[in-house]
Amino acid sequence: MKAVVLALTVALVASQQINLVPDFVAGKTFVYNYEGRILGGVPQEGLAKAGVKISSKVLISSTAQNICVLKLLEPKLFEYSGVWPEDSFTPATKLTSALKSQLVTPIKFEYSNGVVGKVFAPAGVSSTVLNLHRGILNIFQLNLKKTQHVYELHEDGTQGVCKTHYMIREDGRTNHIAVTKSKDLTDCHERVIKDIGLAYLETCVECQQRLKSQTGTATYTYDMKFIDAQPVVSEARVEEVHEFSAFNTLNGAAQMRANQTLNLLEVQNKPTAPSTDQYSARGNLRYEFGTEILQTPIQLLKINNVQAQIVEVLKHLVENNVNKVHDDAPLKYVQLVQLLRFATMDDIVAIWAQYKTKPDYRRWILDTIPVIGTPVALKFINHKFQADELTKPELIQGLLFTLHMVKANPDTLRMTASLALDPKIKSIPMLRELIMLGYGSMIARYCAEVPSCPADLLKPIHDIVAEATSRADMHELTLALKVLGNAGHPSSIKPIMKLLPGFGSAAANLPMKVKDNAILALRRIAKTEPNMVQTVALQLYMDKTLHPELRMVACILLFDTKPSVALMSTIADALDKEPSMQVTSFTYSHMKSLTRSMAPDFVNVAAAANVAIRILSPRLDRLSFRFSRAFRADVYLSPVMLGAAASAFIINDGANIVPRAVVAKSRAYLAGAASDVLEVGVRTEGLQQVVTKIQAGNENTDWMTKIKHIMKDWRNLLPTNQPLASMYVKLLGQEIAFGQIDKHLIESVMEQAAQVATGKREYLREIVRALQIGIDVQYSKPMMPAEVRRILPTAVGLPMEFSHYTAAVAAASINVQATITPHLHKQTEPITLDHLRKTNVELHAEARPSIVMQTFAVIGVNTAFIQAAAIAKGKIHINVPGKLSVRAELPKNNFKVELVPVACPDHVATISFETVAVARNVEDLPSQRVVSLAPPAPSDAQPTWFPTSFQRTLCGVIPKIRTRACLDISFRNAGFIHNDLIYYIVGHHTVRISVSKADGPALERLELEVQLGPEAAEKLSKGISLVQDEGSEESNILLRLREMLKAGLKNIGSSSSSSSSSISSNQSPSNSSSSSSSKRSRSSSSSKISSSSSSSSSSSSARTSEATSTRGSFQQFHKNKYLALEEVAGTSSSSFEKQAKLLGDSVPPAFAIIARAVRTDRALGYQLAAYLDKSTSRVQIVFSSTAQNDKWKICADGVLPSKHKIAAKLAWGVDCQEYSVHAKIETGLHESKLAARLKLKWERLPEILNILSIYTKRTSDYITVVAPLVGISVDTTNNKNRQIVLIVSISDKDSVNIVFRCPKMTLSRKNVPLPICLSHDYDQHAAL
Repeated sequence: MKAVVLALTVALVASQQINLVPDFVAGKTFVYNYEGRILGGVPQEGLAKAGVKISSKVLISSTAQNICVLKLLEPKLFEYSGVWPEDSFTPATKLTSALKSQLVTPIKFEYSNGVVGKVFAPAGVSSTVLNLHRGILNIFQLNLKKTQHVYELHEDGTQGVCKTHYMIREDGRTNHIAVTKSKDLTDCHERVIKDIGLAYLETCVECQQRLKSQTGTATYTYDMKFIDAQPVVSEARVEEVHEFSAFNTLNGAAQMRANQTLNLLEVQNKPTAPSTDQYSARGNLRYEFGTEILQTPIQLLKINNVQAQIVEVLKHLVENNVNKVHDDAPLKYVQLVQLLRFATMDDIVAIWAQYKTKPDYRRWILDTIPVIGTPVALKFINHKFQADELTKPELIQGLLFTLHMVKANPDTLRMTASLALDPKIKSIPMLRELIMLGYGSMIARYCAEVPSCPADLLKPIHDIVAEATSRADMHELTLALKVLGNAGHPSSIKPIMKLLPGFGSAAANLPMKVKDNAILALRRIAKTEPNMVQTVALQLYMDKTLHPELRMVACILLFDTKPSVALMSTIADALDKEPSMQVTSFTYSHMKSLTRSMAPDFVNVAAAANVAIRILSPRLDRLSFRFSRAFRADVYLSPVMLGAAASAFIINDGANIVPRAVVAKSRAYLAGAASDVLEVGVRTEGLQQVVTKIQAGNENTDWMTKIKHIMKDWRNLLPTNQPLASMYVKLLGQEIAFGQIDKHLIESVMEQAAQVATGKREYLREIVRALQIGIDVQYSKPMMPAEVRRILPTAVGLPMEFSHYTAAVAAASINVQATITPHLHKQTEPITLDHLRKTNVELHAEARPSIVMQTFAVIGVNTAFIQAAAIAKGKIHINVPGKLSVRAELPKNNFKVELVPVACPDHVATISFETVAVARNVEDLPSQRVVSLAPPAPSDAQPTWFPTSFQRTLCGVIPKIRTRACLDISFRNAGFIHNDLIYYIVGHHTVRISVSKADGPALERLELEVQLGPEAAEKLSKGISLVQDEGSEESNILLRLREMLKAGLKNIGSSSSSSSSSISSNQSPSNSSSSSSSKRSRSSSSSKISSSSSSSSSSSSARTSEATSTRGSFQQFHKNKYLALEEVAGTSSSSFEKQAKLLGDSVPPAFAIIARAVRTDRALGYQLAAYLDKSTSRVQIVFSSTAQNDKWKICADGVLPSKHKIAAKLAWGVDCQEYSVHAKIETGLHESKLAARLKLKWERLPEILNILSIYTKRTSDYITVVAPLVGISVDTTNNKNRQIVLIVSISDKDSVNIVFRCPKMTLSRKNVPLPICLSHDYDQHAAL
């Protein structure tokens, strides 16, 4: 009985369940009123926006089982560019008429259980129009469940399969059903999206865990009612919002908002007939990309005759960028790129055939072809290479850019592979390497877009690896490994492992460099398959039988896999038992640098490293820099999602001061993405061998003799079995070039240079002839360094695009004319460098360089028919003309450079930035609407922390050259609307720099003259005298320095008889001195203990004792050469005084440099004279004005009394008598250890420096507290005023002791590690 009751209850409930799935009754037509709208800009009202609207009646009827027809009736298109919501949409009448035939064509679609299936349309309906139909059909996509009212699922739609939340409410009173559906458009799989220019960027998932740079959501609201007991959608409203910011959306963001409304008007009792045209399947509900991929969003072109339009734009660029860059050249260049993307191979070949013999046109074509990025570009370059129509530089430039910018697909991959195997390419090794590396990069881009890319793409490279290994072809094997490294495909792990020790037998016969490259080839694979690579790297690192260098490279790879806490602890535990100090130092420093990482993607690694570092001994912090090291520094600003990181790896072997290898890498984080911007690696095994040979020479030989020997016998020093050095460069994680310097290359360069110098090659004659005839060159170079795009479908069916473009055009007009006497080009014998040294050369050059760079950031709708977007436009325009004359009298060693004023443009530099809303359609381009995003601030606007509008001109005059420079600044922003960064960016901002002639005497020219040799004295405009009055009591520039040295000589002379014995037995006096010093210290300390606590007295006593040991005497090294100063100076005090004033009185200047500004009324300038007295090893430099009545000078004087001592003085002021600083560097013994001492003294300094005394006191107080915490001893006993002393003594071969004395304290630290190991005999007797 109970079972019967239960069965009846279930049947009753089932009979009461209502069918919620909407459907269209056969034989009837449901007429809806539809409106779809999309607007883009900054979300706040009162700012300008740009958008598109479509309105129409929609007729839907069911014609067969699960097949329905949709037809638009009276469709209308509108465009919007104005202040929202004040302005209204403008009808795009011409565009509506042009598209009407497509818009009103009925389409078919499958519809079953509320789900839209396949879509059918005639061929005459374009993808753009069909996507508008998909936007309407997307409203009817309803996955309704009978048993649940609140649930989540992943639902298919125009944007892909996205996470969707449903909520259903039934109104029994009105018999209506309300459905709310919301979609998270950032949580989609099989997402419909098109990224261009982002293949080499990595998605930083950790960067977007807290903040996001892009968000998207959509909300659908339905009102359903029953018609003939069948649920029908009577009303639907859709609101979709996308926000994007380069920083994060919380700080303000650009917004795209799509709205749809659908209202049921009536139900007709007749079906809607489909078109008589042939229908074909056109996919499903998902958006279909069309020509918007080829269409740039910054300008809209109506293409009628692409070939003629290309020629027109090409002529404009060539003719208007000759002497200077045209203001709109970058935009025209982007237009040329866009047209070439629509061109076929036949179109481009025809244009090339027409202009290939015209250099300017040819250059513009070849500069633009690689940028278009279509398969036609690669096909064209290959075709012209096979036809021998391209020079080698043109081919290298074209392929370098094309291979990295062309769309990666099976066709272009196949084309590139065949190009790499071409026999003509193989004959040019550099070109083949370029193509091979580009092939690897192309595979990486293709697999980023198609994750299921087949492993067969790399089979040719795997075959090359196997073949090169069997033939022991190391160059070919290295190249193949670099290709695999660029590709980063997991299928390459096994072929690479066969080359590594412990995994394959081939490793035993491979050199270290190849095995290193094999490990480094796994670094990109580690980004996608970290676990697989981690196993390989860990095994290599833990194998203590391997060479330390190989293990350190494995350590780099291991940390790239982001090891866990457990693995990091395992590494730390193994490090305690590590026999190799190189591996220990490298691993520890790498781990220590990671503990400070702030980068989001290394947060877990940093935490793991912090745990592991505590296991290790702190003594590893004190390892010398001669051991291998890893460095890393990064910064990440979470509020703006912006960061940067830099790392460097230095691998040493301890036997040489030159590292075996150095790798430096920079990484950037922006808007939730990350990329390895630049990486440079250098290996120096050959250079190490050369340094070892040089060091193996006679240790007693001075460096000058060694250098002469190297210059004479350099060929025998170069290694023959390996390159001197090798290097590679990676850009955006892709290796783009590598090379090496070996003995053959150096010999070839030296041989060619010798042939040019001796006239065996006629390069010099050709250069001389060209200069004398005159060179007149106009050169222009276009660039498009950035094209980054992300295209997303919207609910309306129109594509929304975030994009960034940067384009630049540089141009220069250069005219050079030379006069050479005697005329060399007429002589029949070869011209050599010796001939040139006997000539006078006069060179006149005029250059007018200019550059215009434009950058665009766009968010909006971009199709081939209509564009509506908010655009941020930035422009930099620089135009700096100049005229130069150079005169060189080579026999007289006189060189003169003159800068002559030229007519400048109104503004030499202009920087502008503005944000606008733009709406335009292809049928009515002249009527495009452009409105500034930021309207003028109202009079009652609230004041903000930063002004909303500003305009000011700042001008200044450079008095000496009578030149006026002005800075004009103006801006207007929308900060009055909202206090966010984006509102201060929105608006119009301009900075202009202008240079013009000032009032007063005109400037004729600027001169810089250099005279070498004794003739320099004749070029000085006035005699240089330090003391005008012979009877003046003022000292000369070196008088006090000499007196100080003489006093030192007397002391040394009085103790010369005991000097040798005191030094040879200095160990005992040193100990005695130290002992007595300690006694005095203890005695002094004991008097203080009585008034202090026991703990503080103990600390004070220990500190004082340690500080006293740092105050040991410094014993100087002095030899007979030092005494020669007295003999040179003479015994007469008057002769010594005369010599001390100025070397120019007895020695001609070594050279003179005179800088002048020649005006119409007078000449102003400065002169510098340098003197050298070899007999006294003295150098003097005097800088002064050329004006006769200006006595202000700067004097620098230096003397080398012996090889153990250097003394110098810097003085300035009137006749160099106002201020001075003395410096002395000498070697000797400090606490019986070889040492060097720097002593800095000053007598008087400018008053402005006294202001620093306040900060000096604060700094000293801070140092006394902080220094002991980092192991630095502090003694606060006062030292001599106006004097600083630095003593560095060698404690052992890899560390030094440092003592720093200033007036208020003494700082010292022992055993400071050195970056290199000193190979020297430290016996003081040998030193003396």
